[in-house]
Amino acid sequence: MSASRNVRRAAATVAVTAVTVGTLAGTSATATAAPTNTTSAVSPAATVLAVENLGLTVRQAKGIQRVSWMSGYDPGAIDGYLGTASWKAIQRELRDYYGYTGAIDGIVGPNTIKALQRQLKKHWGYTGAIDGIAGTGTRAAFARAGTYWANHYGY
Repeated sequence: MSASRNVRRAAATVAVTAVTVGTLAGTSATATAAPTNTTSAVSPAATVLAVENLGLTVRQAKGIQRVSWMSGYDPGAIDGYLGTASWKAIQRELRDYYGYTGAIDGIVGPNTIKALQRQLKKHWGYTGAIDGIAGTGTRAAFARAGTYWANHYGY
């Protein structure tokens, strides 16, 4: 008796799963409402990554955030995640000292990277081109800066 009950339960589960999968895949025999025309309310800035650490560890990123804060540029929370507020702080410093002329928008674009590369070339051993591409050399020099500041501030 219990074996036949288990068989019926299994059959019912398979049937429900098949109907569910078929419905999700759009292959069911039942009628579904036609999709409505909608427009997206997402702005281009909202599609930017929320965090861009350029390969830094959380510890290294905390060092970068702390030195920004100590230099008078508010990165928001010192949490080890370089988000929009952190990058705005970095862009302000890059504007003041390293020739950044773009918008203070927290977006890590080529102009931000070029100014960062100028800073890294001057202080952190970056030897590559000022090309706006965050390649391995840029990331390695940024990591050296992050490690130094993380050690300096005890992270």
